[in-house]
Amino acid sequence: MSRRKALVICPGRGVYNKTELGYLNKYHADKAELLAGFDALRAAEDQELITALDGAERFSVSKFTRGDNASGLIYACSYADFTAINRETHDIVGVTGNSMGWYTALACSGALLADDGFRVVNTMGSIMQNNAVGGQILYPFNDENWNGIPSKKVELEALAAEIEGLSISIYLGGMIVFAGTEDALTALEKRLPTNGRFPMRLMNHAAFHSNLQNENSARGKNALPASMFSKPNVPLIDGRGHLWFPDTVNVQELWDYTFGHQVTKTYDFTKAVVSSVKELAPDVLIVLGPGTTLGGATAQALISCGWDSLSSKSDFITRQEKEPVLAAMGMETQRKWVI
Repeated sequence: MSRRKALVICPGRGVYNKTELGYLNKYHADKAELLAGFDALRAAEDQELITALDGAERFSVSKFTRGDNASGLIYACSYADFTAINRETHDIVGVTGNSMGWYTALACSGALLADDGFRVVNTMGSIMQNNAVGGQILYPFNDENWNGIPSKKVELEALAAEIEGLSISIYLGGMIVFAGTEDALTALEKRLPTNGRFPMRLMNHAAFHSNLQNENSARGKNALPASMFSKPNVPLIDGRGHLWFPDTVNVQELWDYTFGHQVTKTYDFTKAVVSSVKELAPDVLIVLGPGTTLGGATAQALISCGWDSLSSKSDFITRQEKEPVLAAMGMETQRKWVI
């Protein structure tokens, strides 16, 4: 059987929840050496071990969604999933991610060693937790068929421009994540019509990907030197939709983007996916675990550009049933397709 060209997508914060408790023990009990390395880095910082968090008896929202816990835990799950992909059936042609997933993508691509990737997410997660500024709100602009409504998107972008202290943090398929100060978020909530569970405040999230993170950007650069980085082994696609091809990567520029623009400017996950499929032409997109929430946003990004003739949610579902184009490793059934 021929190998399928695969684009790997790394999830960001908010994907390890109650249903994911025990993910490492369930799927990666055979990776003791890898996890021991991550635990050693946590122990050196006097932090609770990743394996202990994953092995807790019950899930605590206040504990598990903290940046200094969530970041390292999600990275460990995602990177372990990456190592479980069957390379005899899948040829990885590129790696991208959403928000914090960019750090995981760096490690999956070979731009960072596994332990250095963990050091990056753990350090930045701790910096963000200790100097949390502002917050985030999620709101959709798509219809029930996962098609974006251009006029609605324009309205949301106008609010970001009008309200002082507010900006667009992430373009996430058919949704926008806003970042802002508490006053700005309160003003936004008053302006947004209630739409089911939206507007949704994201718990324990600061104003990521905005200029409110300028100080944390500087702290990250001071704590994490460019010497940790090297050229990736496969193309990397960042939050601008820019492709970093291995042979042309300037390591200093990659480091500067990672702790500069990536921290303080809008992260366009939609553009990252669209650029990836247009430039690399994968046969399948593999969304690493934990969690399953990024799968919908990825499908919406594919629909937004009409990739492979996908034009609606029903198109996508039909295609998944006949010849799957997306495998979310956080889903038991889809995980089996790629390991």
